[in-house]
Amino acid sequence: MIEFTGKKQAGATQDAPGNWVDWYAPARVRPYLRLARLDRPIGTWLLLWPCLWSIALASGGVWLMIVFALGAVVMRGAGCTFNDIVDRDLDAKVTRTANRPLPSGAVSVPAAWMFLALQCSAGLLILLSLNSFAIGVGVASLLPVAIYPFMKRVTYWPQLFLGVAFNWGALLGWAAVTGGLAAPAILLYLGGIFWTLGYDTIYAHQDKDDDALIGVKSTALKFGARSKPAIAAFYLGALGLFALAGWAAAPGWGFWSLLGLAGMHLAWQVISLQSDNPDNCLRLFRANRDFGALLFVAILAGGI
Repeated sequence: MIEFTGKKQAGATQDAPGNWVDWYAPARVRPYLRLARLDRPIGTWLLLWPCLWSIALASGGVWLMIVFALGAVVMRGAGCTFNDIVDRDLDAKVTRTANRPLPSGAVSVPAAWMFLALQCSAGLLILLSLNSFAIGVGVASLLPVAIYPFMKRVTYWPQLFLGVAFNWGALLGWAAVTGGLAAPAILLYLGGIFWTLGYDTIYAHQDKDDDALIGVKSTALKFGARSKPAIAAFYLGALGLFALAGWAAAPGWGFWSLLGLAGMHLAWQVISLQSDNPDNCLRLFRANRDFGALLFVAILAGGI
């Protein structure tokens, strides 16, 4: 049975003030919903979009997209739970994360491990509904997921490792539809990594002062005042690779016109960035949900 520590439960975290978890969820389960980040769906969207892009580009059906949506919710929650277990001591030293369930004491470490096991079991059941090749691709994703939380301790490029893990759905979605891998899926995957480098550098600027004090590394600290041109380069690389993925899959004219609109959205993010304004960084980070939607619609339009 999952146990509580008996300490006061954490309230809304600074980066997720006032949401459905606080308003509607039973008090006993709120810390677990927060641990799985169900109060902050943006991460689920960012994990899901590469899956949906790939399924759509491979001409997969709506049912498979629904299966992947369920998987994204479960596995994003599992990834966040594991990340918080690993980072609980660091999170306690960062203003934005100090009130999360583990550093605040609302959930014990043994209970968090049990909750992680439950989520992984649900994710496994979803994975086993796919073909054998896709199951193998899914299992292979566990390595980058496992090593990502430790990278901020050893390299200024943890965002690169996040991109490797978070965009795995571009490979898995294609494999689930076709039973193999091909150039469009690989190009989508690589483009997603560059996209993640851009948006997570923006996100990391929220914590750069605390990170510098506690010795945690990030691309925000690496690039500092040069972050705008670095993010622009990451986004340009992402857009180029997405264009190559589309070219390899030979979509119709609708793809290209809407890809241009998606590119304008990325340009707006770079122009609007105020790297010393945490609210601005969070808003632009969250705007990548809309970029993902634009690219998805572009892919759908290309198949008409």
